[in-house]
Amino acid sequence: MDFLLSLKPTLTALVLPAASAPLLLLIACIRGWRRMFVLTWVLLWLCSCQAVAVWLSLHLLPQVKPITGEDLKRNQVQAIVVLGGGVNSQAQEYGQPTLAPEAMARLLYGDYLSRSGHLPIAYSGGKGWAAPQSQATEAEVANLSLARLGAAPLKWQEDQSRDTRENARLTAALLQPEGIHRIALVTHAWHMPRSVKQFESAGFHVLPAPMGYLNSDASPWLQWIPSGHGLRDTSLILREWLGLLLIH
Repeated sequence: MDFLLSLKPTLTALVLPAASAPLLLLIACIRGWRRMFVLTWVLLWLCSCQAVAVWLSLHLLPQVKPITGEDLKRNQVQAIVVLGGGVNSQAQEYGQPTLAPEAMARLLYGDYLSRSGHLPIAYSGGKGWAAPQSQATEAEVANLSLARLGAAPLKWQEDQSRDTRENARLTAALLQPEGIHRIALVTHAWHMPRSVKQFESAGFHVLPAPMGYLNSDASPWLQWIPSGHGLRDTSLILREWLGLLLIH
């Protein structure tokens, strides 16, 4: 089973537009399939537009509202759980590992909620399926990042998980024996629906605490011009949508 799961990053990458579209274009060129070439080109253009990424996020994924400090009290939250989002293992400016931008944004919001509600933080993140074994665990790097900021350290470090399903299962094994069952879960808004399902299945009462909503401040016409940023965001939404389908 672990071998099959280790193939997940590769298979997912091949399905998403950044890899599948060029492969289809290559096949269309070799086979002389003009209609397929034009259709794939149009789809690649659209998938690279920020406007399409925002539209897909609104129509493919359940929408989750942001929370306030009052929501933490009303839901009797006992702890903040921050989900990992990647590590930069060779951050030359620090001379040591640091969190990827997405993961750092999650941690900063988790720290903000922790201060607002006077609640302890658990960080869930080990080494992803595609990560080298020599890489530091993400929970360890998150604690290091907090130390750089002069913030309070993590109370719990779940450092063995490799994906969202394991985030939930291993965090439950860490927190629930201490009587922690009501949590505020911090991750990106586009990642929240799948994360909530996994953590509720693990036995938590979850208050979603989304951040990093997908939107664009660019002018309308610029949002229809392809960009690497647009392609990345579209791929994120499609990956989460496929993940939700597989959970069902």
